[in-house]
This record gives sequence, structure tokens and C-alpha cells, in this order.
Amino acid sequence: MMTRRSFNASVAPAILKQPRGSKQPNLLFLMADDHAGYVLGGDGNKRARTPNMDRLAAEGVRFASHYCNSPVCTPSRQSLLTGQMPHMAGVTQLRTALSTEKPTLAKMLKIAGYTTATFGKMHFNQPGKPGLHGFDICQTEDVMQRRWATEVKAGDQPAGVNTKPLPWRPFQTPAKQWLNADCLPFPRSDAQMKGTFIARQAEAYLEEHRGKPFALWTSFHEPHSPFDFPIEDRAAFDPAGFDDFSVGPQDGGQIPLIFRDLPPAAKRGIAAAYYTAVHFLDRNIGRVLAKLKQLDLDRDTLVVYTADHGYMLGQHGRFEKHCGYDPALRVPLIMRLPGRIRPRVVRDFTEHLDLAPAVIDLLGLARLPVEHGQSLLPYAEGRGPQQVRSHIVSEYLENEEVFVRDARWKYIYCSGRRKREDGYLTADPTPGRYERLFDLEHDSGEFTDVAAKHPDVVKKMKEIALRRFRETHMEAQSEPKGKSTDDSLDFYLRPRDNAPPAESRP
Repeated sequence: MMTRRSFNASVAPAILKQPRGSKQPNLLFLMADDHAGYVLGGDGNKRARTPNMDRLAAEGVRFASHYCNSPVCTPSRQSLLTGQMPHMAGVTQLRTALSTEKPTLAKMLKIAGYTTATFGKMHFNQPGKPGLHGFDICQTEDVMQRRWATEVKAGDQPAGVNTKPLPWRPFQTPAKQWLNADCLPFPRSDAQMKGTFIARQAEAYLEEHRGKPFALWTSFHEPHSPFDFPIEDRAAFDPAGFDDFSVGPQDGGQIPLIFRDLPPAAKRGIAAAYYTAVHFLDRNIGRVLAKLKQLDLDRDTLVVYTADHGYMLGQHGRFEKHCGYDPALRVPLIMRLPGRIRPRVVRDFTEHLDLAPAVIDLLGLARLPVEHGQSLLPYAEGRGPQQVRSHIVSEYLENEEVFVRDARWKYIYCSGRRKREDGYLTADPTPGRYERLFDLEHDSGEFTDVAAKHPDVVKKMKEIALRRFRETHMEAQSEPKGKSTDDSLDFYLRPRDNAPPAESRP
């Protein structure tokens, strides 16, 4: 991991090249919930319909091997905002609230003179209010829900159109229903959807704040289950056109119980609904980008698009994130700033931790007091970094797991001692320690565990995971001495935030 001294040395020349008196770029941070990196036209997926995201990628830099640092909403989002690993940010469980004392990217923007705002889903786990975490306007999911319900009324539906039953009740109704296996639209038109309402708030903000530096987070709920999309999109994807994913020989015991009874037709319907929700998301992304261009702000605004984590659409029998397989960890990341960012595709490994330092460098902000990532600025400017990431590290402490991936290998370690409270229980909720190693050169689907055949690789991967914890954990000085590597990993994998028991939410 890059030290502060080496990091500053690597980017200082680029920062000094900026002309004095040049216009301070704005920031438009677009974020999705559960958008997997592989469901993107620009990623080579010919089925996905994402023309606006694809256009944004063509105009900027797309990071094709970008990974989240936790495959669950709240830890990933607060890690992004603070630039710290989830365990150091103090948020490793779904219901934990980020401390208001934590430094954030929004607070750094405020110091630099930006007006800041957020509209949509931020997972702060506390009511949105002005000033929270550095946002002058903080209209998070609770505020947006109230406003949308009050300000946007449902119109008449076309005759004969089936729509999904409401309300959405995950884990209380069969998975087939709350995962929208019938691929049914939400009972509203496009203009009446909450996602469209959020996009309209972003458009209005851009109108009102042109002419002064702004930093705007626009965070959509899509494509998170129940995979909402408007009536107009009800026939966008035919479930029959989707294939079933294979289930591996070692998957049986780890498939969450709630997914075990899904028939093949339901699985295909879930995938179609997810793809439709991504298509709807893309349209709202396009609306905000079109407004930016209409106001002649596009050349002076750093645009970032990403998601909190990925999503499994039947791989290994799962329809969720909450695990260490690549579909749950790899996410889109696109950055555009005309005249500063050179259009290209970067295939080196990058992590969510790297995003805050990149924004700081591109906007010329003061450094965050703690940074666990390394800036993406060299990639954005069309050159290579001094130190290319050889691997990524992610964690899911609700299940006391850590994941390490390099160009060839994927390693998963789990203490196996914690009964998870996220709703995804398996047949054996506390199996004891286990580890898995997958040879991605010969097993890209991550099916066959070869840990026993490659003890040297396992040892290396454990050391990488342990080094990341020792470099970033607030209790590293208290790590018990003389313990085995497994014991040391178990020490770090225990959640410290002690959130209330996780309400069963996907």
C-alpha cells in the first residue's frame, strides 16, 4: 500500500502542471445500488442496454477491473466517502451509522469552497439533514421518499397491464416475489417513478447552482431489488432469453436457504427484471448528464459514475451480494473531465479506496487525514502509476470473511464462527474455519477449490490479507502476539461496530 510520502511524490508533478487561475472543476458523483460491473454495454455485455453510461465511458476513463472493498451497501458507501477501509471507517454492518466525527470527501469539498448536496440513497442510517457529513443539502432516501410520496401522484394505468404487488416485503414474502421473478413493472409511468424524481432534483440543483463550484451526489436506488422499472419498460427484456447459471459441486451447502426453491423460470425472470432496472437507471443517468450539457457545465465538471458493489444473478445459486465471488465485488467506475482525463480503458486492478484520493487530486483539494487508497490520477491523465496494484482486498465482516484477488487467484477466508444476521442463512450457519482458492486462469467461474494443491499460494494470500488489516485497522497495536495467521485473521474479522441485529434486508 502506498505511503503518504510516496503517494504525494507520485502526484505532485501532475498537480503542479495545472495552470494558475484555471477554473475550479465541479463534481457530479453519480451512484447506483447493486450495479454489477458485468451488466454494462461498455464492458462487452451485448444484452445490457446502457447507452448513456457507455457514452460516458467512451468520453472518459473506464476502470474495467475495479472492485469494492465490501460487498454490502452501508460499509461500501461509507468507505467510499471516507477513503478508509470499512473496519477503520467504523462501518462494517448494514445498519451502522457513520460517525459524524469522521472526515469525509464532502467535508474536504466544503473546506475548498464548494457547495455540496446529495439526493437519493446514501445509507447514512440517520435522518437526512443539512450539514450531515459535509452536505449542505442532504436529501437522503428518507427525505426523498417523503417528498416523492407527497409531490408525485400516480396516474391512471393502461388497461390490462399487470404490475407488481405492493408493498415490497423482502424475506417476508417468497423470494420469487420480492426479487420480481415475474418481471413486472412498478405501477407507475416513467415520469412518476422515484428514480426519475431523484434525477429531476439533480437537474434543478444544476440549474440553481451554475456559476459557482458545486459538488453534487445523485444516488439512485436502481437496480437494487425489487428491480423497479416503469410501465413503459415492461417488455424491454424477455426472460426466456436469459440462461441459467451453473451451480458448482461445492455450492450446495453455501447457497442461502431462501434461494433453494427458485425454479429455472423464476431465475430467468429475476435476471430480466434486473437488466430492465439497469436500463431504467441508465435513462436517468442520461437525464442528469443531458442537463449538465444543456447548461454548458459538462466541460467544467468532473463526472464520476460507480456503484456500491456488484450483484449475483444466479451465479453459484445466489441472487445477492454478501459474498466474495467476482460478480459481487467488481463494479463499474467511469470518470470524465474534458481536457484533463484522457479517454481510455484501464485494466489494472483498482479499488473503491482509490476513488477519494483521485477526486481530491483532480479537484485540488486538501488531503483527507487518513487515506488507505492510491490515487487514480496517473491513469486519468493517460500515464501509468508508479505502483500498479497486484491484487485487491475486500471484506464482509457480517460473516467474518476476507477476499483477496490477483490476476490468477481468488482467495476466500472465513472464520466460520459467526451466525450471520443478514437474512442469508445457509444449511450450516457456523461451519468453522474454511478457506477456498480458485485458479481463475482455468476456472473463471470460481467453482473448484484448489487450496489443498497450492499451499504456497494460500500462504501468500493470507499474508496479503493480514498485511492490509495490520496497515489499516484501529486495533492493530492490540493484535495478540505469537498467534497463528488464522488466529490473527480471526482477530481482525470480528465486527467492532456492534450494530443492532441486522434487519432482514437484501
